[in-house]
Amino acid sequence: MSEGIRVAAVDDIDEGTALKVDADVAGTDDDIAVFHSDNGSFYALNDTCTHEEASLAEGWIEDNEVECPIHSARFCLRTGEALCLPAIVGTKTHRVEVRDGDVYLYPGEAPAAS
Repeated sequence: MSEGIRVAAVDDIDEGTALKVDADVAGTDDDIAVFHSDNGSFYALNDTCTHEEASLAEGWIEDNEVECPIHSARFCLRTGEALCLPAIVGTKTHRVEVRDGDVYLYPGEAPAAS
């Protein structure tokens, strides 16, 4: 298990917004969006919508879901599940941890079950 990648201080990502972590930094095939949900929790998903090339980090966050800014497909922030058309394929989730006021991303590691 890695120590994770520090991506920001908690206060650097406003509630209801996301931060995009470049694939080169994350060591992944896709950029990763780290979301600060409207309930105060942090989640991470692959950034590219599974329906069409669009950044989920630029989407709307509400009720632990993100809505794609292009065609309004919605994804569960906790599970990555596609919740409505036009997306029918979910997206990959990654573990996020808040430690000492900082947000750490663990690319490729599944989030803890909640």
